[in-house]
Amino acid sequence: MGVVYKAEDSKLKREVAIKFLPRRIDVSDEERERFKIEGQAAAALNHPNIATIYAIEEVDDEMFIVMEYIKGRELRQLLIDEGELTIDEVLDYATQIAAGLQAAHEKGITHRDIKSSNIMITEKSMVKIMDFGLAKTANNLQLTKEGVTLGTIAYMSPEQSRGIGVDHRTDIWAFGIVMYEMLTGEPPFKGDYEQAILYSIMHEEPDAINEINPDVPDELTHLVTKALRKKSADRYQSMGDLLAELNKCTTDTRTQIAKPVSPETRRLSMAVLPFVDLSPQKDQEYFCDGITEELIDALAKIEGWRVVSRTSVFTFKGKNENIRTIGERLNVSHALEGSVRKAGNRLRITAQLINVDDGFQLWSEKYDRELEDVFAIQDDIANMIVDKLKTEVGDDRDKVIIKRYTDNIEAYNYYLQARFHWNQRTEQGSRKGISYCEQAIAIDPEYALAYAGLADCTMMLGFQGFMQPNEAMPKAQEWAEKALAFDGDLGEAHVSLGCIHAVYYRNWDLSKKEFELALRLNPNSATAHYWYALWFLLPNGQFDACLNEIQKALELDPLSLVLNTGIGWQHYFAREFDQAISALQKTLELDGDYIIAHDILGQVFEQKGMLEEATKEIEKAVALSSRRTLSLGTLGHVYSTAGKSQKANKVLTELTKRATKKYVSAYDVALVFAGLGDSDQTFEFLERAYDEHNGWLNFLNVEPRFDDLRSDRRFADLVKKVGLQRESK
Repeated sequence: MGVVYKAEDSKLKREVAIKFLPRRIDVSDEERERFKIEGQAAAALNHPNIATIYAIEEVDDEMFIVMEYIKGRELRQLLIDEGELTIDEVLDYATQIAAGLQAAHEKGITHRDIKSSNIMITEKSMVKIMDFGLAKTANNLQLTKEGVTLGTIAYMSPEQSRGIGVDHRTDIWAFGIVMYEMLTGEPPFKGDYEQAILYSIMHEEPDAINEINPDVPDELTHLVTKALRKKSADRYQSMGDLLAELNKCTTDTRTQIAKPVSPETRRLSMAVLPFVDLSPQKDQEYFCDGITEELIDALAKIEGWRVVSRTSVFTFKGKNENIRTIGERLNVSHALEGSVRKAGNRLRITAQLINVDDGFQLWSEKYDRELEDVFAIQDDIANMIVDKLKTEVGDDRDKVIIKRYTDNIEAYNYYLQARFHWNQRTEQGSRKGISYCEQAIAIDPEYALAYAGLADCTMMLGFQGFMQPNEAMPKAQEWAEKALAFDGDLGEAHVSLGCIHAVYYRNWDLSKKEFELALRLNPNSATAHYWYALWFLLPNGQFDACLNEIQKALELDPLSLVLNTGIGWQHYFAREFDQAISALQKTLELDGDYIIAHDILGQVFEQKGMLEEATKEIEKAVALSSRRTLSLGTLGHVYSTAGKSQKANKVLTELTKRATKKYVSAYDVALVFAGLGDSDQTFEFLERAYDEHNGWLNFLNVEPRFDDLRSDRRFADLVKKVGLQRESK
């Protein structure tokens, strides 16, 4: 269809590809018209899986198309180079191809020449559909008479091979052939010459996929078989139907919120349930929570054991759940229950270790001690558990050594109260956490954990928009480094620095170094796995690695609302919208009022074009969050997308008024202007957000709401400033 050159757009300073009509004397009017339709068809589409068309030009009888330059390989070449793709890779590419074709079909455009050489795979594994030269649109006349075939023989549908009228179902057929090639490494219809291939297409059935590749799931084999039905009426009737079926075929690593743990891992697994406050005044809740968390942290450091994290076990706090039910939901073999009764300076702590499968009590103990003995009691409980489980599972573990960061019981008491409040993840909770940590440090100036607590509370205020990042992050860094000055192996402080280097300094190398060190120090830290996924892997488009880290976190904390929402967020950024919806709805089954899940679900619905549902979800997030600015910016954007510009402008007015009294993130304002289509104001506020060191800018490369800005030179400049030079997938 043409000759393609790599070029530079001298005005916008970007690499482009320029496609010319072949320089032949006999170029026909029909070929010129087809070339024009290619440009018009692709230019009408704005989708991340379709090559972007910038312009169609005609100068001195030369016709050419200016399009995005895509660095990567044709899928055909990839199959030749790689030999065999994994099932996950096939599903990844297939989902992206189907999403691009669905977008084209919704615009009334049929490609008619889908083949592996017309599909580019970028260096970050993103699919780009190319060459709409044979496209048929809902508005253009058929360019060829019946009986004339256009396209590539091996990918032609039976109706296309006969030269009769075709519709979008011919693309579904060609998609099925591409899928067959990816799964087996060979074409479904073969022949030594064109007529032999055509005969096979119209009269023969391809070899069974699972006979060539036994690893292909039956559901995926069925999908390809249905796409390759000879009669178009027997195939999927829309790419949307096929895409929905494809999402169901997704393997465990991409559909389940958490991978099931192996029987061996479950055999060495435990949940430390929240200790119960039996004190007469009922004023020791923070102390009970603190003992629970201390034991979780201590036992989690034993190599080879899986100890469920705080968030999941605290789901059962105050509930009278059957121990077997708890064991099933957390997928553990053992549980520790306990209680605390405090009277004056005396403590009575009881604990019992239970085999959840049969409810049999393996060990129980009662401790009557002075308050100052609480550290020794925790040591006793942890080591008794280890001794009992040695017998239970035939394992030979060393005794647990619970590291003490202070010997002062009063400082420890303040620290427990700080942790109790910052675990609430609210502005008030974080500020109270800071206050209690400061009181702990005033008593023990070398209390490393209290400094780490200051760092976490301060970062949380910055993340949630309650404090200027320029103010919050340097303070958090100071506290984290102070903690490490007293204990260089404190994993919590290394996690904090990993976040700070990514979010504030955008120093990706240092961020990765800190996260990896934190995970070596404590591989059972769900927080370390998740923040590494969220703040390092996700901004850089490393979606598979990100998903893997979140799943590791979920094995440790299966009922965490944050982590379950993180799965949906990852799918949103990866443009896997149906999978995102499924994950977020599962989160809301755990807690129907979880703000972040409603917020992100609304964003997903917006990308799906389900604007009424999007508005409803985000309005709920705004109401539940008492109109936090982060959700208001999202609401203003969806109002704009839905054509409700008056409501969007009201959101802008509200944010502007609020900014006169307290900090309002420039990023939230930029979102509203982006929805309104005001690119100048959008970039002005994005630049302000950059000056603020706003962490949400780290998602520029993967945020779908900025897709319309990606062709603007200012966007590329901003991405480069943020340090995100990798192409997102």
